[in-house]
Amino acid sequence: MMTFLDLVLRLAGWLLLAPLLPGLINRVKAWVAGRRGPPVLQLYYDLARLWKKGVVMSDLASPGFIFAPAVGWIALLAACLLMPLGPAHAGLSFRGDVLLFIYLLALARFCTAWAALETGSAFEGMGSAREVSYAVLGEAAMISALLSLSVQTGSISLVTMLSPAVGTGGALLAAGLFTVLLLENCRVPFDDPNTHLELTMVHEAMILDHSGPPLAAILHGASMKLLLFSVLLAQAVLPFDIFSAWQGASILLVGVLLVTLAVGLVESFLARLAFKRVPLLLTTAVLLCVFALLVAWKGGAA
Repeated sequence: MMTFLDLVLRLAGWLLLAPLLPGLINRVKAWVAGRRGPPVLQLYYDLARLWKKGVVMSDLASPGFIFAPAVGWIALLAACLLMPLGPAHAGLSFRGDVLLFIYLLALARFCTAWAALETGSAFEGMGSAREVSYAVLGEAAMISALLSLSVQTGSISLVTMLSPAVGTGGALLAAGLFTVLLLENCRVPFDDPNTHLELTMVHEAMILDHSGPPLAAILHGASMKLLLFSVLLAQAVLPFDIFSAWQGASILLVGVLLVTLAVGLVESFLARLAFKRVPLLLTTAVLLCVFALLVAWKGGAA
């Protein structure tokens, strides 16, 4: 049974380490471009500054404009507690927790879109529409990937499901999940977190009217989501059961760093896709995860 101290340490780890990943990605991009780049801890400074500022609200906004980012942040934190950490397992675990995991991610997305629509801005409505339209295929790929892990292990609990796939199935699953990671975290080639062009923004368009602590909650939640998907991808393809606790934790850390490095390299060498080409890439991700599901099913049948 998890102790109170264990829960506090897990919460502290997710909350404190998450803002480090965007800084590492920016440092990789700066290194590839031959620039100095922002400090690795830049997001920590931004969050501290935003927390001290006031909130500016549209006259059309209801209390949901403040309430939704908080609910979305809590949903992401709850999803993080469901995610196993290698040999340390999960903070919260029960049969069927993968279903709650999927719904918590959907709730976080819904809250972001809800808060954007509260402003009454057509521009933010456009960003919300794009976000939701991308999510239709992104969630299909995510569910297919989790189904492949469930078929492979015969379980619907994340602690048991996250057993590394090997061979062709593992390669397909890794490629599909990495594409989903880029989509869910609004990274290149689906979105560019550094752009401010009206016709190309997706996630940034939804948070333009946020300020102060609500904006800090959205930015910190986005960093937690990036860490969450990095841990998910690392555990889906890397073995942990054959190592000791400390070795498994080290392998998990290296895996997350490799995923972060891969995201930085993708953003350095690729440009964001035109909107008409995004569904094609998302369909490819769905097919990769479906093929991984078929390989797991066929392997289990054999």
